[in-house]
Amino acid sequence: MLLKINGLDVGICKNPDAEGGAFMLCQECNKRPATLHFTKIVNGEKTEFHICETCAKEKGEMIPGTPNGFSIHSLLSGMLDFESSTKSQSPGHSGPQNLQCKDCGMTYAQFSKLGRFGCPSCYQYFDSRLDPLFKRVHGSTSHVGKVPVRTGGRLKVKRQIDDLKKEMQQHIVQEEFESAAELRDQIRKLEKEMIEE
Repeated sequence: MLLKINGLDVGICKNPDAEGGAFMLCQECNKRPATLHFTKIVNGEKTEFHICETCAKEKGEMIPGTPNGFSIHSLLSGMLDFESSTKSQSPGHSGPQNLQCKDCGMTYAQFSKLGRFGCPSCYQYFDSRLDPLFKRVHGSTSHVGKVPVRTGGRLKVKRQIDDLKKEMQQHIVQEEFESAAELRDQIRKLEKEMIEE
């Protein structure tokens, strides 16, 4: 997706190698894994930046290689502006600026300008606007968390087992018992492998 922010076309990318265990090194320090990945497209020319959290904080969260600096806050607030402009264009939509937190009084317009909430209740009041934003920024609306390298393999297997159990339940509800039995066998095999480790 491309957004026009501060006169720049900015695309957001996910690191395709992250799932496979490989990672990119930070382009600033060349020491730590890059956890922030940016794609800048200016006049059709694509430039990618991959930096770690530490370097991002040291740079004041400014994205390197951008003219006059370009903050992560600008990126997120630009996404909020994009979100509000697409929502307000739909017929019969009252617009996100009318939303207001009943506890602290913050409006959605203020949130999109500041890039942070006024109180914990804002999450509930702006909930309908946040899922599409989180999905666009993170690729998902649920947070799984980081996996420590030393326990990563075991945790991946546990997550795989959980996913298989959910899938098995769906097959049972749909009365697809043969498929459910196959999944049960896979689950047992994975659980046995975990015990043997």
